[in-house]
Amino acid sequence: MTTDSIQYEIFRKGSRTYFTSSLFFPPGMRDDVSVLYAFVRSADDFVDAVPQDKEGFYRFRDLYHRSLKGTKVGSVVIDGFVELMNKKKFDPEWVDAFFHSMELDLVKSVYATLDETLEYIYGSAEVIGLFMSRIMHLPREAHDAARMQGRAMQYINFIRDIKEDLEFGRQYLPLEGSGLESLKYEHAIGHSRRFMEFHRKQVALYEKWQAEAEEGYAYIPARFLVPIKTAAEMYLWTADRIRENPFIVYEKKVKPPRYIIVLKILSNMWSIGIK
Repeated sequence: MTTDSIQYEIFRKGSRTYFTSSLFFPPGMRDDVSVLYAFVRSADDFVDAVPQDKEGFYRFRDLYHRSLKGTKVGSVVIDGFVELMNKKKFDPEWVDAFFHSMELDLVKSVYATLDETLEYIYGSAEVIGLFMSRIMHLPREAHDAARMQGRAMQYINFIRDIKEDLEFGRQYLPLEGSGLESLKYEHAIGHSRRFMEFHRKQVALYEKWQAEAEEGYAYIPARFLVPIKTAAEMYLWTADRIRENPFIVYEKKVKPPRYIIVLKILSNMWSIGIK
């Protein structure tokens, strides 16, 4: 398997929405996005393994630092990312923040306040928006919106994945001021009114950040906007279904089927004027 195909396969298997949307980037940019995704997914897989692979994570991080200093470490994923990092001039602080958030998943399980959650989100998602802004060569003025896009997408993931995160022993959504003591199903169903109010407030917070992210669309060239807009709209699709029935998050992982993603891509191509 070639270098490109290894990273491509990690991407393809890791995210239906992001992968399908990314197919509509120009070929070179699509390759860059695959390199980025393969790197962050590989690091994330160590901390999400059952049991967690702490040694694997720290070894991965150490190899990244060695590669950053100019040593080829023999990892397609790591060496490829560092090459992309140098080419696109990623800020090393963004990568450090990413590793910090991944390390938090090894040592922290409950986020009690929104500030704590946002510290995690900065490294786990907002910097991904910053990486993408550099891949697309967007101006610095677009950085705040890029961060908000990452933040919004991560937050709706937290909302959608309550059950899955609880199975990992994690709670990313802060309960401060909600009157809830837990997000476990038994507690939520026993306090259904409070849970539904809490859950819909979380969706509203996601929508606020998503609206801020969309203010940055003006900086994105039309040929790059289709995959970005499509991915964002698929998360809005997810949010709509969760708002209708907050308890659905305990029943299944809410994700748009592939045909919905493709139809939205075609609709966005038509509305933006791309043939």
